[in-house]
Amino acid sequence: MNIRFFATLAALLSTLVAPSAQAENIDVVMNDVFPQRQPVYIGFDSIERSDIPAASRVDRKYIIVDFRFQSMPAQEQLQASVHQICMALLRDRDLIQSLTNSGYDMVAVAFDKSSQYDCL
Repeated sequence: MNIRFFATLAALLSTLVAPSAQAENIDVVMNDVFPQRQPVYIGFDSIERSDIPAASRVDRKYIIVDFRFQSMPAQEQLQASVHQICMALLRDRDLIQSLTNSGYDMVAVAFDKSSQYDCL
């Protein structure tokens, strides 16, 4: 077998594994931030806006980290939760680097289907 074949195979495998590694990293970070407390981490969605040109300065690809409260708290508590979540993500430099390398422009936090709060 030739070296190019193995290099190509390795590159292909790394692109297939990377999204699941990111998901695992986000899941671990978020479950560590709010273990069995409010709000409850329920997952994340990856959004890619294909209607926006790649050369545009507008964010095309982002992740929404999703949480739910049993009942919505006061605005001050909501803002404190957004800050805590965003800071946990930002402190994980490997995760942020991985997201950046995968083309993500932004991370947002959501507590319901109608609103989201941008981290970066």
